[in-house]
Amino acid sequence: QVQLAESGGGSVQPGASLRLSCVASDPSLDNYAMGWFRQLPGKEREFVAGINWNGDSTYYTGSLNRFTISRDVAKKTVYLQLNNLKPEDTAVYYCAACRGFSRSADYWMQHSEYWGQGTQVTVSS
Repeated sequence: QVQLAESGGGSVQPGASLRLSCVASDPSLDNYAMGWFRQLPGKEREFVAGINWNGDSTYYTGSLNRFTISRDVAKKTVYLQLNNLKPEDTAVYYCAACRGFSRSADYWMQHSEYWGQGTQVTVSS
C-alpha cells in the first residue's frame, strides 16, 4: 500500500514559520507530481501548492508570497515552507500524489490519488 508520511506541523504564534515534510518512499511515486492541500475547520479541503518531478511548481493564489513548495527527489521528500503564518492558516495540511501536473487547482483535487494522514498546523496568540 502506497504511503505518504507528513510531519512538521505544530502550534505557533502569528508571524512564525513552519516547514512541513512529506516522504513518499514508494518507488511507484517517483514520477508523480506532489501537492499540498489543507482543510480548515468546517471547510472543504483546498489545494495549496503542487510541484512536478522536474521542479515546476504552482500555487493557489492565496498561497503566493508566504508559502513555498520544494522537492528533494533523492530523499523522496516534498516540503512546504510556511512563512508569516496567520490564524486563518490554522488547518490540517495533507500531502498528496497526483498523476500529472497542472496549474489548475481543480485538476489536483480530481486527480490526486494518494494521500497522507495530515498534520495539524495551529496558529494562535
